[in-house]
Amino acid sequence: MSAGFFDYVRGRSEIIPAGYDPAGMRAYRHLVYVGVSQMLDGAFPALRGGLGEAAWRLLIKAFIRQSAWSSPYYGDLCDAFLEFVARESR
Repeated sequence: MSAGFFDYVRGRSEIIPAGYDPAGMRAYRHLVYVGVSQMLDGAFPALRGGLGEAAWRLLIKAFIRQSAWSSPYYGDLCDAFLEFVARESR
């Protein structure tokens, strides 16, 4: 898979790489968002409640787009998310 694939799926780019189906790429992007948000929703309910739904969604999208998270395991997301939030709140 190309860097363009990952950039699109993580929301870093709106350009669908050549050779990929646009509907499939939108599905991949959505699945990444759903997987990440479900994991973090369960791990940080107080933060979600304190921020409100709209701000929480923006934070999740920013994390997916900007973080250096590279682990293939959703279980590693919590640590990466905490690092991201700490870095962004400075």
